[in-house]
Amino acid sequence: MNAKLLKIALIASLGGLLFGFDTAVISGAEQTIKQVYNLDGFWLGFTNSIALIGTIIGTIICGRPADKYGRKKSLQFLATLYIISALGSAFASSWYMLLFFRFVGGLGVGASSVIGPMYISEIAPAKQRGRLVAMFQFNIVLGILLAFFSNYIINLYITNEAWRWMLGVQVIPSVLFFVLLFLIPESPRWLLLKQQDAKAIQVMNEIGFADAATVTREIRENAASQHHSANEKLFTKKYRFAILLAVVFATLNQFSGINAIMYYAPRIFEMTGLEKNTALLQVAMIGVTNLVFTVVAMFFIDRFGRKTLMLIGSIGMTVSLALTAFSFYKHDFEGYSLLIYLVGFIAFFAFSHGAVIWVFLSEIFPTAVRAKGQALGSLTHWFWAAALTWSFPMVAELNDGGFYAFAFFAVAMGLQIFFVLKVMPETKGKSLEEIEKTILRD
Repeated sequence: MNAKLLKIALIASLGGLLFGFDTAVISGAEQTIKQVYNLDGFWLGFTNSIALIGTIIGTIICGRPADKYGRKKSLQFLATLYIISALGSAFASSWYMLLFFRFVGGLGVGASSVIGPMYISEIAPAKQRGRLVAMFQFNIVLGILLAFFSNYIINLYITNEAWRWMLGVQVIPSVLFFVLLFLIPESPRWLLLKQQDAKAIQVMNEIGFADAATVTREIRENAASQHHSANEKLFTKKYRFAILLAVVFATLNQFSGINAIMYYAPRIFEMTGLEKNTALLQVAMIGVTNLVFTVVAMFFIDRFGRKTLMLIGSIGMTVSLALTAFSFYKHDFEGYSLLIYLVGFIAFFAFSHGAVIWVFLSEIFPTAVRAKGQALGSLTHWFWAAALTWSFPMVAELNDGGFYAFAFFAVAMGLQIFFVLKVMPETKGKSLEEIEKTILRD
């Protein structure tokens, strides 16, 4: 693999690390925030989901700036939002200020979930695209793991307003991300859309495209055959299958329960009678599992394909979630059974959905509507993430609330098996232009 291409992909995927850190860090602070601001289940859910509400808006508004100003400048702006969010949350003097700055961070998360994978997919040759885009997911889970361990360490050694430190420490990777973005080039496909062919060919030659002139010609011919323009509309008949794939795939991703688990993992373990420090440590074990199996998936995604990983993961998640639901139904939390079931779920999720979602969403839409299409997929993803994060505390307070929640997740993953077998196409080893022809033909 071209060394410069690898460096560029690594830098761009650091947005995923901030994405993961911001998503998971609240799990260690939410119970303290509940006490500080005297919140009931409804308003605690709202406080935790305000960042996710920001992600919904971020995914809606990021497509046009990404197309107008470029992928690189958009990523630099998002890094600035992460910095503002971290500092503002740490020094918030009221609940309303905390909500505002968490919302700002959510804008960054939502937009980076669109622009980061899109940028990497546009610089990557077809045979390496799955692995390189999966680096974004690797950094998401690395960020989650760092957040879990950071929460554990801060809770262990800081007694006065530890939650502020938990939220504020994110400023360090945010500044690093902002600085490193000056070292990457603009997306060659975006440059072609802006009629900057010479710059696009130069970038493609530098990052290891075998024949940049041929790739340029294919992109031009493909765009001409589809009558693409700068104002190409997404919601047209020819894109209906791609839209269906994005919406269903993103919905099922959240119906697995992954974000509810990541946001409330300490609460879930505390529901079984564990003390806070022990719960935070077991949550860190979930983070390690997430990281390890994401790495494993990165080695297999371009070899076995997206569909195979999704089928294996769907079966494993269904079984793991069903066993977790049964434990809550029986109130049987002896030993390490619940930890084993949840670790199993995380392993299968990381091996499938975790590694595949951002790759798949970045592949199935043509260049002319890729920003809009990926924004739709991310919007769907974050809408359901916000809804589940907001509602989970209320469900958890019900009698047998844990059973109801995990039973719902298990049924959803059972339905996902059918979707993978009957609907989901394989995109392994195909250029973005070849995938476009397949999707549009379907």
